[in-house]
Amino acid sequence: MIMPRGQPLLMPVNPVFIVVSLTVGLALNMLPLGRVPWMPDVLMLLLAFWGVHQPSRVGIGVAFVLGLCMDVSQSALLGQHALAYSVLLFGVDYLRRRLLWFGAGVQALHVLPLLLGVHALQVVLRLVAGGLFPGWELLPAPFLEALLWPLVCWVLLAPQRRPPDKDENRPL
Repeated sequence: MIMPRGQPLLMPVNPVFIVVSLTVGLALNMLPLGRVPWMPDVLMLLLAFWGVHQPSRVGIGVAFVLGLCMDVSQSALLGQHALAYSVLLFGVDYLRRRLLWFGAGVQALHVLPLLLGVHALQVVLRLVAGGLFPGWELLPAPFLEALLWPLVCWVLLAPQRRPPDKDENRPL
């Protein structure tokens, strides 16, 4: 793929860093903070980010397994988060080539409808299973996730922006 002008080449990402970031996202989602509906889903945001930047390492299978972990931890309908995260990764894979051409702010605008759709899917699945409507307090969550997108991009791409080891024998 041709890189856009002015965008630096990134160093390869360490697979351990991906696993650690997804584990931290899962742990943040599992914190017993009295889960309020407007709270952003950190794991969903991290899955979307790694789905854009490392699609060969974080795909629909990883999203499904992490979704099952979320379902078990929240005592939700088994498969609700798994289906939602899988649909998210499918949508991210569809938009991936377009997203890589833009900066983090414009990427957030492209990812926002996808996040809205995934949250709507979770509500519909909950209602179909006989659950209660969580209320309109759920609406700010995708917008907060879209606002967090540039920060997540900056933090997770920082280790890849490190300069390579300088070789004194190489003139460039």
